[in-house]
Amino acid sequence: MTNQRWYADEYEEHYEELFNPLRTDRKARRSRRPQAHHTPKKAPGKAITEVVDVADVLEDGFNPTYQPSLFEEGWLLNSLRVFYDQGLITDVLGQIKGGKEASVYRCAAHPRTGVTLLAAKVYRPRMFRNLRNDKMYREGREFLTAEGRAVKKTDHRLMRAVGKKTAFGQQVQHTSWLMYEYTTLQRLHVAGAAVPKPFAASENAILMGYCGDAQIAAPVLNDVGLEREEVAPLFQEMLRNVALMLQHGLIHGDLSAYNILYWEGQITLIDFPQVTNCRTNGNAYAILQRDIRRVCEYFARQGMKIDSEVLADHLWNRYVAITPDDRALDIGLLF
Repeated sequence: MTNQRWYADEYEEHYEELFNPLRTDRKARRSRRPQAHHTPKKAPGKAITEVVDVADVLEDGFNPTYQPSLFEEGWLLNSLRVFYDQGLITDVLGQIKGGKEASVYRCAAHPRTGVTLLAAKVYRPRMFRNLRNDKMYREGREFLTAEGRAVKKTDHRLMRAVGKKTAFGQQVQHTSWLMYEYTTLQRLHVAGAAVPKPFAASENAILMGYCGDAQIAAPVLNDVGLEREEVAPLFQEMLRNVALMLQHGLIHGDLSAYNILYWEGQITLIDFPQVTNCRTNGNAYAILQRDIRRVCEYFARQGMKIDSEVLADHLWNRYVAITPDDRALDIGLLF
């Protein structure tokens, strides 16, 4: 092997570890099987069911109450086993929400977490995820490793791998996409935002606080008809969270009544993989306008009338277009 080939192999191994969220979990890492350089093509159905060896997962003692479908079983058990091994969950009780890119599951929490239930958001395997439309949101975002650290822009080998959409490049994008959601939840939760508390992240999943009870998960706001006295306070709470995100240089990127949960008179913002940097993304203002417009459309149906364009402009000028010393927003002035 030439020195050049040796260096390339060492580079791939090093960065594969950096972008593998399981690398800090020794038991999970040992359970990963080495990948051959070439494998024969398989029928689609067989390829899906062989994402992991289900028997290996069950042998580890992780045998959830929830019975997934044939095509769901492998990747679901593999994604959540890490949380079981880490002593964060004891069971998977049922599916809360299914989606093209991710599904959410109700899990029984281990007593050490201090809560009864947790929610696990499990991303589909890379072969099923659609990253074609994320360019607008990724503008101005650095790639993140599995530990949430930014990769240097001068790493030309990595950037070429992403640009050429190699298997390694796709893994980089997948990990970065997931870690942006996880690290955003961490930042916003500490700052006091109405978001689920993040507990852990694995190769394809995020474990977070659960909204709801043992029988039913919190519905999305779009499915709720508010009482008249709830409308204005919840709208102001939504604005508080948008303003808080802007103070941290963030825009949700996909905010609407479909990504806000309602439970016992309170709202919780969810789904942050498209979070946008409001200072480095050239599309930031348009993305903020869209977020505000979508939320205002829901509250308009609840009887509140407000000009979403004026509101978006007001928020932008308060938190992005001017100096940090002049960012104290009095929500009452908007009505």
